[in-house]
Amino acid sequence: MRNIQAPRALLALGSLALVAVVGCSSTAATATPVTPTPVPSAAAANPSVAASAGVAEPGIDDGTRISVWTRASTQSQAQQLVAAYNATHKNQVDMQIVPNDNMQAKVAAAAAAGSLPDIISGDVVFMPNWAGQGLFTDITAKVAALSFADKIVQGPIAASTVGGKKYGLPFIMDLSVWVYNKDLFTKAGLDPNKPPTTLAEYQADADAIQKLGLKDTYGTEMPGQCFGCEVFTWWPSIWADGQQVMNADGTAATLATDEAKKVYAIEQALVKDSSPTDKSETGATWVAGFQAGKVGIQPYPGSIVNAIPATVNVGVAPIAGINGGQSTFVGGDAIGITSNSKHADQAWNFLAWTMGDYAQTEIVAKNLGIPVRSDLANNKYATDPKIATINAVAAKGFTPLAKNFGAAYNDTASPWGVMTRNVLYGEGATSSKLSDQNDAITKVLAGN
Repeated sequence: MRNIQAPRALLALGSLALVAVVGCSSTAATATPVTPTPVPSAAAANPSVAASAGVAEPGIDDGTRISVWTRASTQSQAQQLVAAYNATHKNQVDMQIVPNDNMQAKVAAAAAAGSLPDIISGDVVFMPNWAGQGLFTDITAKVAALSFADKIVQGPIAASTVGGKKYGLPFIMDLSVWVYNKDLFTKAGLDPNKPPTTLAEYQADADAIQKLGLKDTYGTEMPGQCFGCEVFTWWPSIWADGQQVMNADGTAATLATDEAKKVYAIEQALVKDSSPTDKSETGATWVAGFQAGKVGIQPYPGSIVNAIPATVNVGVAPIAGINGGQSTFVGGDAIGITSNSKHADQAWNFLAWTMGDYAQTEIVAKNLGIPVRSDLANNKYATDPKIATINAVAAKGFTPLAKNFGAAYNDTASPWGVMTRNVLYGEGATSSKLSDQNDAITKVLAGN
């Protein structure tokens, strides 16, 4: 893994050839709450097929209604799983989609009132904090009883483990990648079959497309007000060159190094190749321009590459660093049964089912999602070249963990947000304030 030593706070995916949630996806998309989740007729899978596919069915399936909260970023993938479960079980899952920016506050308020839903699916980076506060039920023994327990991606489980007890599982896997519009590459005189292999090449490609001067078309997309998006897409370029973003226990930032500043300099230079409205982009429409064929190249959540319209001739490439290394943010959502749930056995029936062969192959992989089990990575649907690219970079990625991750990086008032805004729209990568801004991040990470 290109000279990267994986500290305790950065859980490498190791040799797992996975593709598959969330980003982190760190996009800040919003959506309307849905309760209960409708089951489209096309998703009415045959229960006998599911039963014969090796689906794990522990827990209780007795017709109980199970309440679930999940965030907007992973809405489509979560709805596919819920719809298939509801179509094949007596239990029925009622899923509410929570806007990303509201998730932490909503969970905190419900925890204080003792009114958490049966299940919460949330950004994996929040799990150390939530599990540490006692928001979830211990599922250590239940996980160990699964026949494929050792094949489940361990990053989200580790993030949800406190005092040796497991409180969560992976739900939606996500990886950050670069996507590019091959048709725009061709128009700009670039080779559509040769994506960038360094961050400087990425900048040059974006510059070339911007210079076309096409109406409402831009070289790249810059989510200027989505700080989680910048974590998801900037940090892999730092890791790719063997650097780290935090210390081993996630209590101190290392984001003002000379190597990090080289990454920031290119991100700053890319502002001229993006839409003027990107300065206020919170993530809600971060990928819309690319999906409309109006953006040349941009970072993207691997879990929703399948949602790019067929009218866009898309290529996928690993995120690269200054010197040509590759990495990715292994994010997405973890899921757990809350300590307020009165239906823990029924909730476990749903969680265990989502880990099973049928759900991971016929629901997740079939829709070009990323299975959360290594033994299902090379499934019958893993033939798309885009999936192969995501598979190849997955083993080079990291899941950064810190108890105070959200406050330090994702929150709208986070010190990381102050730093990135200064880089993009302030004094830039050479700002004398970067060191102090890094110290401010460290202060929050350390809980001071």
